[in-house]
Amino acid sequence: MQRWLILIILCLSGGIIFILPFLREVYYIPMQQAFAFNNTQMGVLSSVFGTAALLAYFPGGWLADRVSSRKLMSIGLLGVALAGVFYSRFPSYSISIVIHAFWGLCTSLVFWSAMIKATRNWGPSNKQGRAFGLLESGRGISELGSSSLLLAFFVWMGSQAEALSQVILLFSLCNASLAVLVWLFLKDTVGDKLEGVNKTKLGLKEIIAVLRMPTVWLISIIVLTSYSAYWGAYYFAPYATDIFGVSIVIGASVAVGKMWLKPFVAVLSGFVADKMGVANTVFYCLLAMTVCFAVFSVLPGGGSYLAVMLITAMIISIGVFALRGLYFALLNEGGISSAATGTAVGVISAIGFTPDVFMPLLGGILLDTYPGAQGYQYYFGTIAILCLIGTFSAYLMMRIVQKGRFKSTADGAVEEIIND
Repeated sequence: MQRWLILIILCLSGGIIFILPFLREVYYIPMQQAFAFNNTQMGVLSSVFGTAALLAYFPGGWLADRVSSRKLMSIGLLGVALAGVFYSRFPSYSISIVIHAFWGLCTSLVFWSAMIKATRNWGPSNKQGRAFGLLESGRGISELGSSSLLLAFFVWMGSQAEALSQVILLFSLCNASLAVLVWLFLKDTVGDKLEGVNKTKLGLKEIIAVLRMPTVWLISIIVLTSYSAYWGAYYFAPYATDIFGVSIVIGASVAVGKMWLKPFVAVLSGFVADKMGVANTVFYCLLAMTVCFAVFSVLPGGGSYLAVMLITAMIISIGVFALRGLYFALLNEGGISSAATGTAVGVISAIGFTPDVFMPLLGGILLDTYPGAQGYQYYFGTIAILCLIGTFSAYLMMRIVQKGRFKSTADGAVEEIIND
């Protein structure tokens, strides 16, 4: 029972902590109206968050090896909550930038690696795919439940600025409550040991050994391109509103509606990957998303194409959520030693999550420079090209896994360092 309670807490905290920094996914236009920000400013805010997070991923992995997950996760959740209280008062643009940078540090420097490490240790070594699939599914359920309830509250309150302020405050309260739960129920030992390796030195030799692994770079590219597609999905709400003429509430419902797919897809993809292979599953997901974003790059607006838009968005959402559940399952299939997990995750996260920096800024600039459908077409066309690159990387990963070429380089190099 204690073991499953830990997983539930991981899922709840891992889902809800990211809602405030990514509030634009559901409330893009209401936020523009309340804060008086244009598309470029909205993009800059997310890019600031992404830059802070990007710089924090690697030292966050180092920190997670030295401080318990219980302490780090509690601090991260509480920090996001406190900043959310200030954000609910609709501060100036400069203060909003500071808040987003602070959120980036809370989520990535303090929280992220601690959560990944706790999850890796929660699941048996031969069921890592299912462990992360359950985590991603649980995160999806927590996002879905909280977002759906607060969207209903937003509509009930009148869908105006004051309603948005109350939504931000309630999400802040959720984060603060989860900080207390983490502190009370997680143990300091959760995630502190990894398959017999108590502490792994984060030295220069180990970093070099990890950087020499081809699979690390391929996984990094796969995560980068997949995460770019994830950012494309963030624009579905304004895309439906601006280009297909639906109301703000219906547009927000599209964003929340795709969240319903996440918990089911994440778990299902884990079981499918156990049968087909993780790299194979990733390849087909990226291929499908390449085709779908290519469709978006030429799809005109108007109500007559709304059904096509919704079906294509659903396929993309399935691919995005499946890949999010399989990101770190590739570590095991790619032959990356358990002893190198922390370093590998730091490198992969630092590279793979760079879309947090450039994708929102790119989207904001394109939408302001090319108003209407053209801006969205350019944006989605760029994502289609990135997904094509990811598809090719996944194909190379498949070949490496099939031939087993990683064994002699990855495990051997790291184990040699650990033994030294």
